[in-house]
Amino acid sequence: MKLLLRLIFLALLASPAAAQDMSAFKTGPVFESFGPHAPVEGIGEVPADTGFAHAFDVSKPGEEGARNRGFESAARFINMHAAAGVDPDNIRVAVVVHGKATLDLLSAEGWAAHELAGENPSAAMIREMLDEGVRFILCGQSAAAYGVSSDQLIPGVEMGLSAMTAHALLQQRGYTVNPF
Repeated sequence: MKLLLRLIFLALLASPAAAQDMSAFKTGPVFESFGPHAPVEGIGEVPADTGFAHAFDVSKPGEEGARNRGFESAARFINMHAAAGVDPDNIRVAVVVHGKATLDLLSAEGWAAHELAGENPSAAMIREMLDEGVRFILCGQSAAAYGVSSDQLIPGVEMGLSAMTAHALLQQRGYTVNPF
């Protein structure tokens, strides 16, 4: 009985901590259908002339039937800073993709060639991000490991020698790496 009471008590303690209020999160102003962010009061304005060159490292694939969260984090970064007053032209983002996330970069034809069910849930988001200047760079080593050729990728996705090479080149060009 004591054990049961302790478990109930612990569950009650944990439930408020696990609950999240996402009502303050909105999309836009750059990507209207993805990349949610929330305003933060009391931090002041981010100077409009701030410049970002930021690289995201994505190796985790999207969950079945869902967009890749790593890709959406890059969109959130752009939306969040544009909403805070940074000129979107001053935000350069690259997404370096490797490992199991490789397949999330496949075009409809590539998706079918790999006998994946349905449609690539990340495809429309990737195309919109590419249209806004976001770079997607696929690790060539991961592409080889997963049997992915350049012609199977969403048009505009780049192929690099490796993810390590892509990050090294981006760092030489002033990009910082997202630590999340």
